[in-house]
Amino acid sequence: MRKRADFLAANRGIRVARPGFVLLAHPNKGAGKRFGITITKKVGNAVVRNRMKRRFRELLRDALPSEGLPDHDHVLIGRDQGIEREFTALRSELSAALERARNGKGDPRRGRGRPGKRSRK
Repeated sequence: MRKRADFLAANRGIRVARPGFVLLAHPNKGAGKRFGITITKKVGNAVVRNRMKRRFRELLRDALPSEGLPDHDHVLIGRDQGIEREFTALRSELSAALERARNGKGDPRRGRGRPGKRSRK
């Protein structure tokens, strides 16, 4: 996935949080099993973020053909703990997250605003 619209659409799907990442899964109307990765600047410098992307890319290439949801977009959002976790731990967490998504058991949505900020009316 490369288009911003695809990432925004995935955000409306099932969300499964794990210590190293958040998995988003959303139906894509027959486009097959696709994946995307996003790591914010909160995680670390460019070297750390790129290493994390390489690890996530390898995780998804290994797991999606056999465990991914058919005709869904899968997005991994990196978290701070993701770079420190062992690859095998990340792999087992991804398997568990894909299983939860397959069963439709997503985590509840978070609040829209940031704490301490008031919305304008």
